[in-house]
Amino acid sequence: MFQLLGTSALRSRLGVAVVLAIIVFGVVGIARVVSGPDGRSAGVFPAVDSSSTATTDPEEADDGVVEPRPVTSTAVDPGPSLSPGAQEPAEIAKAFATSWLDRTAKVADWYAALVPHTTAGLAAKLKGVDPVVVPAERLTGTPTVVPRGTGLVEVSYPVDSGTLLLRVVVADGRWLVDGVDWDRS
Repeated sequence: MFQLLGTSALRSRLGVAVVLAIIVFGVVGIARVVSGPDGRSAGVFPAVDSSSTATTDPEEADDGVVEPRPVTSTAVDPGPSLSPGAQEPAEIAKAFATSWLDRTAKVADWYAALVPHTTAGLAAKLKGVDPVVVPAERLTGTPTVVPRGTGLVEVSYPVDSGTLLLRVVVADGRWLVDGVDWDRS
């Protein structure tokens, strides 16, 4: 009899259904044990206290989506690794932008003019690039320098075909261009 239940019962539809039911009940049982007595998961993330509620004064202005306040400081914080007397980020950005926009230069000359103003990482990405692919020809306005953190600024230049965006970082004791982007306006 035991042999009969062991082989033919497991091969029948009823046997397969019983085995699946045991597996499902086992998984549900384990889930209930893990979830704890109050039904909340005892997993990696802490439980949220749903008893606290936020209140607002209806007399106050908009209580909609909260966005972070924009940074109002325009002071550039180079951090402690900037060497004394180093050029300002806008100066480095202008030197880079002027060289970057020289689409008539030979590939080697164009690259050589950019390297003194770039980090090693950006220099490696620009190696072999043909300046003909640069999507602009000239600067058309003054730069906007926006501090993004310690040792990091974004310099944007209006150009004839949009805006040239340069990420300038402190590296090797001076400001260097670490990223180039272009935004079509």
